[in-house]
Amino acid sequence: MINTFHRVGTGPHPVIVLHGWFGDARSFAPMECALDHDTFTYVFMDYRGYGQMQSAHGDYTIDEIANDALALADALGFDTFSLIGHSMGGMAIERVAMLAPKRVRMLIPVAPVPSCGVEFDDSRRTLFESAVEQIECRQAIIDRSTGHRLPAAWVRAKAMYSWTHSSKRAYGAYLEAWSSANFSEAIKGVPYPVRVLIGEHDPTYNAALMNATYLAWYPDSKLEVLPNAGHYPMDEVPLALVASLERCLLSAKV
Repeated sequence: MINTFHRVGTGPHPVIVLHGWFGDARSFAPMECALDHDTFTYVFMDYRGYGQMQSAHGDYTIDEIANDALALADALGFDTFSLIGHSMGGMAIERVAMLAPKRVRMLIPVAPVPSCGVEFDDSRRTLFESAVEQIECRQAIIDRSTGHRLPAAWVRAKAMYSWTHSSKRAYGAYLEAWSSANFSEAIKGVPYPVRVLIGEHDPTYNAALMNATYLAWYPDSKLEVLPNAGHYPMDEVPLALVASLERCLLSAKV
C-alpha cells in the first residue's frame, strides 16, 4: 500500500513533508503557493487514519509512518531526499533518517516533538487524552500552543479541521506513539545536517527543549526561531516559513 500524497513542484531536489497530530497532507496549504516549484519537488503524505487515508487501518506508530514514507520515496524513485516534519512529524522524520541515513540530504524539524518523546503532568495528560473525544479540548491545546494570541475563530477552525480529517482511533493511537516513543540514543552523533525551526510563542517546543535535544544530539545542527509564530508557523507566518525552509534546503549537499 502506498499512502496518499500530493506533489508541489517538479524540481530536482525531492522533499518529503510529514504533518503533525492536528494536520494532514493538506494542512500546509497556506504556504504552498510560495514554494519554489523549479528547484524542489515537495511531496506531502497522509498518515494512515488521516486525510484521504482516514479509512486505512494500521498500527498508527512512528515506525509505521517512517516505513510508509520510505515506501513512498521508493515508489516515486527518490534515491535521496530531504525531510520536513511538523510537530509529531518531526519525530517521524528522525525515524526515517534512522532507518535510511544514507538517503537523507537534510532534516528540517518544525516545532518538533523530539525523538525522546515528551513528559506530561497529570493535568496535561488528561487534556490531551480528552482531545480524542472532545473538540473543545483540541481547541484548548491549539490555543495554548500558539500563546493564547490568535483569533478564536481560527482556533475553532483548526480544531474542526483536525476533527474532520482524522479518525478518532488513529488520533488517539498517535498520541501514545509520539508522547511515549524514545529512540534518541540511536540517533545521537549522526552526520546529516539538521535545521530546527520553532515559533517564538510556542510554550513547549521552545529553544530550551531544542537545545537540550536536537542541538545536543546532532553535530551539524542549527536552530532558528521564527518571530510572530507559535506551534503552527505554516498558518501563522507561511511566507517566512517558506523562506527559512528553502534557505536551509538550498544549503543541503547534493
